[in-house]
Amino acid sequence: MKGLRWCYTRLPSQVEDALSGEEGEEEETEEETAPAPARAPEDPAEPQRAEASQVLGASEMRQISLHLPPRVAGYSWSLAFCTSRDGFSLRSLYRQMEGHSGPVLLVLRDQDGQMFGAFSSAIRLSQGFYGTGEMFLVSFSPQLKVYKWTGNNSFFVKGDLDSLMMGCGSGHFGLWLDGDLYHGGSHPCATFNNEVLARQEQFCIKELEAWVLS
Repeated sequence: MKGLRWCYTRLPSQVEDALSGEEGEEEETEEETAPAPARAPEDPAEPQRAEASQVLGASEMRQISLHLPPRVAGYSWSLAFCTSRDGFSLRSLYRQMEGHSGPVLLVLRDQDGQMFGAFSSAIRLSQGFYGTGEMFLVSFSPQLKVYKWTGNNSFFVKGDLDSLMMGCGSGHFGLWLDGDLYHGGSHPCATFNNEVLARQEQFCIKELEAWVLS
């Protein structure tokens, strides 16, 4: 008689079944608790203002507000001067700025449709240059470009009866406006290391506004 052959089949124990079940549960738990993607930062809030701007849209104003000094965050924007209401006159600009000691955002649109300007100390008549290192020049061409103080000189802003000058170096001004607020110019200057703010170095103003922050 031939010997019998026995075949044994190893069955999983209850302990192994339990461990296998726990591993499956852990994997499912990890999938359920996976972190959600990070949310994109929200757009900056639009500055508080009582009047609409004829030069800048809400998007441009929000972008500029990101570059203002922290001390003026949350300040209200008041339209102290605009050419459509007060006329094309630098002397009229000086008159409208009397009594305002807060910083000013000067913005304009030229005949080519370019938008640019400056954040400055209060605009006034002066014997020489004045201002602080918080000042900067700005342009949209079409993206926002901000030119902050380089520290090379302190020629921030100077107000004459027949011209307004911002930034200077080698006989050129970063931004210059004439007494009629009609013609202006922009050149690279050492104060801000800026590019020409307009499409050309000489430009004609279509609309100009001065916003006081307080």
